[in-house]
Amino acid sequence: MNINIGERLRNMRELNGMSQRALAKKANVTNGIISMIEQNRTSPSIATLKKILDGIPISIADFFTFDLESEMKVVYSASELVEIGDKGFSFRQVGSHIKDLTMQILHERIERGADTGEEMLSHESEEGGIVIRGKIELTVDGQVYFLGAGDAYYFNSRLPHRFRNMGDEVCEIVSACTPPSF
Repeated sequence: MNINIGERLRNMRELNGMSQRALAKKANVTNGIISMIEQNRTSPSIATLKKILDGIPISIADFFTFDLESEMKVVYSASELVEIGDKGFSFRQVGSHIKDLTMQILHERIERGADTGEEMLSHESEEGGIVIRGKIELTVDGQVYFLGAGDAYYFNSRLPHRFRNMGDEVCEIVSACTPPSF
C-alpha cells in the first residue's frame, strides 16, 4: 500500500476545519513544515508526524487507516495486516480500524539504520514487545537498552522514548500498545 502522506495530512486537516497555520500552532511546529509535508516536498520522521497528528488529534494508526472499512474479525491473514509505517519502519497492524478498541497489535520490521528520530516519542498508553529477529536500541526516559532476539520490553509510553536499529540486519518485533495511541 503506497500512501500519499502529504495529501492525507491535508485531507485530515481540512476535514477537521483547520488551516495550516492553526494546525502548526496547535502541534507546536512551523507552518512551513506543514506546507512542505502537504506538498510532498519533505517526508516527516515518525516523531514529527506524531507531533503534528496530536494537534488534530488523531493517532498515527487512524491517520493511515481512517478511510478503510471497519470490520470486527477474529483471524487476519498476513495480507490483511494494514501497513501504517514509513521511512524504514514497517508497522503492520492487526485490524484496519482500531479507534474504538483498547489494544493495538503490530508486526514491526525496522530496517538497518532506521531511527524514530532525534525527537523522542511520547503518547498516552503502555507498550510492550518481543524482538523476534535482529537487534534494537531502545531509549526510555534517558536510559538506553540494547535488545536482541528473544528479549522483550514493556514501559509507560508517556515516558520519552526512541527506537533505533543499530544492527546489521532488519529487526523484527511483535508489539502491543494499549490503549491504541500510535
